[in-house]
Amino acid sequence: MTRLEATRVVVDAAGGAPIIASLGHPAYDLFVAGDRPQNFYTWGSMGVASSIGLGLALARPDARVFVLDGDGSLLMNLGSLATIGLLQPSNLILVVMDNEEYATTGGQQTPTAHGADLEAAARALRITAAATVRTEADLRASLGGRPFQGRRDGPICIVAKVAESAPTAKPPLDCVFIKHRFMSAIRSPQSAIEGAGL
Repeated sequence: MTRLEATRVVVDAAGGAPIIASLGHPAYDLFVAGDRPQNFYTWGSMGVASSIGLGLALARPDARVFVLDGDGSLLMNLGSLATIGLLQPSNLILVVMDNEEYATTGGQQTPTAHGADLEAAARALRITAAATVRTEADLRASLGGRPFQGRRDGPICIVAKVAESAPTAKPPLDCVFIKHRFMSAIRSPQSAIEGAGL
């Protein structure tokens, strides 16, 4: 499956839930797969999508929170993976698009191309609901399982082995617009204060 095909599966599974996308190709593919106010595209901040998703999951335990990360981006911030394992937010679903290269910067190989195993890393950091998938059907099955059946036993980390798909469009570069649209869509307390002019 391509990264764009995998992203479309995640968008379908998320429904109205927020999705945080890593800088670069994960954000580009999310924009093409289904732009909507509940999407948060990170700009100028590679490696923090999982941290932002963790913060939102902790702040909004009533909401499912999806994170679309790349293998290179997550490898830059394994500290967030460790914190996710420590805090165990059961409403957080982390999907790592592993194409074994830094696609945004020219296609250099990531450590996963040389045997680094992100599923094993997640398990070592106490994210027991971790899996590696290679097909759209397997990704759908992983996303359609535990968190949507009412069980509350920790976060999910899915490593989606994907083929490269060239981006066809990019989300808006206006970070303030993206932030305000997203905060209004998830009905954050801060957006309500700003909307009231306080």
